[in-house]
Amino acid sequence: MSAPGSLRIVGLGPGGPAWITPEASRLIAYATDLVGYAPYLERLPQKQGQTRHRTGNRVEMERARHAMRLVEDGRHVALVSGGDPGVFAMAAAVFEAIEDGEPRWRDIDIAVSPGISAMQAAAARTGAPLGHDFCAISLSDNRKPWSVVEKRLAAAANADFVIALYNPASAARPGRIHDAFALLRGLKSASTPVVFARAVGREDEYISIETLASADSARADMSTLIIVGSSETRIVPRGSGTPFVYTPRGVKVEQ
Repeated sequence: MSAPGSLRIVGLGPGGPAWITPEASRLIAYATDLVGYAPYLERLPQKQGQTRHRTGNRVEMERARHAMRLVEDGRHVALVSGGDPGVFAMAAAVFEAIEDGEPRWRDIDIAVSPGISAMQAAAARTGAPLGHDFCAISLSDNRKPWSVVEKRLAAAANADFVIALYNPASAARPGRIHDAFALLRGLKSASTPVVFARAVGREDEYISIETLASADSARADMSTLIIVGSSETRIVPRGSGTPFVYTPRGVKVEQ
């Protein structure tokens, strides 16, 4: 490398400046270059002398390799990602690019800065649905077969995990969320609580608490995080406002 650059993979949280960590803000301010999906970069204030490299949504590997090349030129790069960069986001793409790329990339000064994940933000808005054992599954089949998604959904449902569903629907695959709900309805109780949390932390935030029987999967899009409860998850009605949803930390064992 012509000069010692650095790469920081930075999580911006799900939305709103209040959920960007102080560490993330410091790393972004220090960077000579910001790399990321264009809507994420638009959330950050402009800084004189700082260069922005905007990309589309489905070019993660190209984005990671571009960041590496900037570092080789001696730049201090902040590669930004929504939510937490290690959860269905850019950190994995970077390390895949390092493993498969130029051997010298393994010696780059690189670190990951965590952020609030979408499932954490959605859970906080509704109470504590992730209060006991849970798992996260992406419904995107862009890089894995749908049969693998079905297998993992069935395993999670049969093990009675609370399930956080990422990437539930997009213009290219609008039907997969319906397939997922059909599978879950065959394995879980109709009264299972379901949380739809869209655009959490942004002006168009929308929260809906339903049951597996009543849930309308058509309301989900790529800005939606869905939490499907376990058999222990509870909905607590309130006199006014959205009900609370929580999963007790203990499990009732039948004698």
